[in-house]
Amino acid sequence: MPSAMKIAIIDDERDMRQSISQWLALSGYDTEAFASAEEALKVLGPDYPGIVVTDIKMPGMDGMQFLKKLMGTDSSLPVIMITGHGDVPMAVEAMRIGAFDFLEKPFNPDHMTRLAKKAANARRMTLDARALRRELSDGGQLMKKLVGHSAAMERLKEDILDLGQADNHVLIEGETGTGKTLVAHALHAVGGAGGAQVHAGGVQGLRRRDTDRAAVRSRRSRRRAVAGGRGGRAAAPRCWRISRRWARPCRRAC
Repeated sequence: MPSAMKIAIIDDERDMRQSISQWLALSGYDTEAFASAEEALKVLGPDYPGIVVTDIKMPGMDGMQFLKKLMGTDSSLPVIMITGHGDVPMAVEAMRIGAFDFLEKPFNPDHMTRLAKKAANARRMTLDARALRRELSDGGQLMKKLVGHSAAMERLKEDILDLGQADNHVLIEGETGTGKTLVAHALHAVGGAGGAQVHAGGVQGLRRRDTDRAAVRSRRSRRRAVAGGRGGRAAAPRCWRISRRWARPCRRAC
């Protein structure tokens, strides 16, 4: 079960700070309150595991300056701005700078909770994506997750290293739970795709003519195989079939 997201609350008014903190804590969040932006900046780093709720008008560093500091540290950190009545133009400017959203006083606590949930979900997705990118950047770690030392598994690992250098499409087929996604990520990690995304999905809902077109594109890409791999031989695109007991190239001309 994922841990509760943190919410940093910054407001120079003690009563407001405590009220927001208590309400969000009752909603299941791990809250921490700060009386000033300067104090909060000592805690909020680029991978802060949560979101920020801050007032705009504060002594010392105000909410706008605070927002700019946060965006300079982590531009994807969700920041919810609290504004007084009549400060809507300032809140709109804050969103232009990078704020996630704003709340106008007096606000409905339930609306604040819904907004916090939306921001927390966005933050969790960002942090998960960063963790995946760090894992993908180390292809060796992903290859270690392909456990087993059978001849079939060793061939699979070698072919992943070969195919990772080929600029072609690779279709991975197999039963549910056999590790197709793991193979796809390993193939991506050892290749030269850089920051490109890996898209995993099922083919059950595809129409027949779509799969036929994919097969034609795959056959065409086979003709454009890129030299590489063991001994400099051509690393042609291949279709892999994977089961719980074996992994082998598909015999079909796809």
